[in-house]
Amino acid sequence: MLKSLTRLWLSGFEQAAKAQRRQQNKLLKSLLPKPPRKARSAAKAAAKRAVKPPRQAAPSAPSASAPAAPRLPGKWMAFYYSSLSDGGTLPARRMQYWLYVPANLPAGPLPMVVMLHGCEQTATQFAQGTRMNALAEEKGFAVLYPQQSLRGHANRCWHWYERSTQDGGDDVRLIAGIITKVCSSYPIDRGRVYAAGISAGAAMANILALCHPDKVAAVGLHSGPVYGAGHSKTGAYGVMQLGAAHLADQAIRAVMLKAAAFPTMPAILIHGSEDRVVRRINQDQLALQFRVLNSLGPGTAAAAVDKPARAGAHASHAYRLQDYRHGRKLLLRVCEVRQLEHAWSGGDCSLKYNACPGPDASRMMWDFFERHRR
Repeated sequence: MLKSLTRLWLSGFEQAAKAQRRQQNKLLKSLLPKPPRKARSAAKAAAKRAVKPPRQAAPSAPSASAPAAPRLPGKWMAFYYSSLSDGGTLPARRMQYWLYVPANLPAGPLPMVVMLHGCEQTATQFAQGTRMNALAEEKGFAVLYPQQSLRGHANRCWHWYERSTQDGGDDVRLIAGIITKVCSSYPIDRGRVYAAGISAGAAMANILALCHPDKVAAVGLHSGPVYGAGHSKTGAYGVMQLGAAHLADQAIRAVMLKAAAFPTMPAILIHGSEDRVVRRINQDQLALQFRVLNSLGPGTAAAAVDKPARAGAHASHAYRLQDYRHGRKLLLRVCEVRQLEHAWSGGDCSLKYNACPGPDASRMMWDFFERHRR
């Protein structure tokens, strides 16, 4: 009798649990937007045809990749770098990178911009979205694109929030090694190497510059989180949404204490006013960090200037510039783009995380970079 009652109770409990799960799923579906009818039909047809997703084969050896802009006359090359190249220990780590060398070579060594992609991007997508290679061909500089591997992160995110990364280890060490290798293999002007990136890539460009100021003459940070906080995935999300408050000041002063003669680090910061992924408070705190790092007091700020993205552009594409100078030298430029979300301003909007409207972020960064050398 007791066993029968127990079975009956368990059966009722399981039915109640199933009903609760059905109710939860129904609620979740009601919260999610329904795709258009055509999209639902296409998705159903695709699901019927699919057996299992194709496996993506990794390149077996360094080879030239399809260029981001096929008609560019320069060289677009892919390589691998091993951690053993800089005296690293086993197990060895590899990082793939792409290099664009323009056909329009200037007299003397080439400047170089190191471009670090964001999450859910590849190096080639970042090159195409930012159109940096086309600008490099026009202006005469090389572009280097390190790429996070799927093994390093399933969404190709850089681990910018980890203490070991912020201290210059892990991927930062590999990227620094790649820069050294490229500078040794090509006629690169070591005093005119710049670092730029978006989102997690902006955070990595910043860490690279702060850990290797001898290698980086200036940085360009687009939609980047403030430096020196996070230290976990949950903490990283908190930084992206809320900034780092008092930790931001502590972190940048710790950098200065490590190197008593830390040089200036010119920086251009670009951020969208409507960014919901990395909130704009991060730009405010980054600006404070670079003001401390570059000894830019209250009297160094020029009056903010409001500009349209281009002649005749809609007001929603306008942006605001705030410059900070030490004497006549421009060391910090802060650009807020109105109504821009989490995307590269003035990029190729056929690709994710790029916005056609707005000022050309690539050109703005190069215009800032070419003022500086190490």
